[in-house]
Amino acid sequence: MRMKFLWVAAAALTLAVPAFAHHSFAMFDYNKEITITGSVKELQWTNPHIHLLVNAPDAKGVMAEFDVEGGTPGNLRRQGWSRDVVKPGDKISVVIRPLKNGDNGGQLISAKKGDGTPIGGRAGGGE
Repeated sequence: MRMKFLWVAAAALTLAVPAFAHHSFAMFDYNKEITITGSVKELQWTNPHIHLLVNAPDAKGVMAEFDVEGGTPGNLRRQGWSRDVVKPGDKISVVIRPLKNGDNGGQLISAKKGDGTPIGGRAGGGE
């Protein structure tokens, strides 16, 4: 009986490790916040995290696509987001924690529509 318990416990731990690994936010620079202003290319409202694709000037002023990773759809819905809160072409300003590797993208902190209306609340707590 004891051996069976150990095998079940080992299997549970083995399966749990990928779930913990998925929630790593080590790729984001938590010491910086930057604002990108541009237009929405697409809002991917999918689990495990939403992705907001924004066309905006990069650090050199060249238009680029930024991949902004948000929280889970459920958590963002509770903060006031929805799958149709923005649509392609909408003007948007997004505060992000940038990627450490310098690629165009980061973790969603907050967003405002082109007219200054906030979208949801402050996000980015490592959901």
